Amino acid sequence: MGEDGYSLRKATADDAGFLTDMLVAAVNWDPARQAVSRDRVLVNHQLAHYVEDWPRAGDFGVVAIGPDGQPVGAAWLRLFSRDDPGYGFVCEDVPELSVGVLPSWRSRGVGRALLAEVARQAAERGFARICLSVERANRARGLYASEGFTTVESGSDSDTMVMVLSER
Repeated sequence: MGEDGYSLRKATADDAGFLTDMLVAAVNWDPARQAVSRDRVLVNHQLAHYVEDWPRAGDFGVVAIGPDGQPVGAAWLRLFSRDDPGYGFVCEDVPELSVGVLPSWRSRGVGRALLAEVARQAAERGFARICLSVERANRARGLYASEGFTTVESGSDSDTMVMVLSER
């Protein structure tokens, strides 16, 4: 249990709606930008494919549950193909990470706990690496770097980062 009274559990098929909420939260990380609606996220295949048909074979993740029993954050991993890559695609055998935490629960250790647990699950399943894409201005980039992610490719405003799990 986290110091703020949250706990972690494995993500299930029943969490599909909440994972979509967390994808929307992740897309809308910058409060200074015009928010992207849930409907707009779900009609954009480049975004929606992070949650479409959750869980597909091989998908796994973790959900943080607040003291009131309600979910407050999630981290999940999904494999993508070269023909339909995610933003942080590295290769077909490296799952891509998505993380979202409700704004009221940010900066309270929830994201770090989710990240550590989903990385542990990935290593347990035999994955050597996990990857992600993050905008450079996103504060979460510092969390990823502090947890061992390194930049392997840079775009105009975002980075693809990889964590080697055997070094954890």
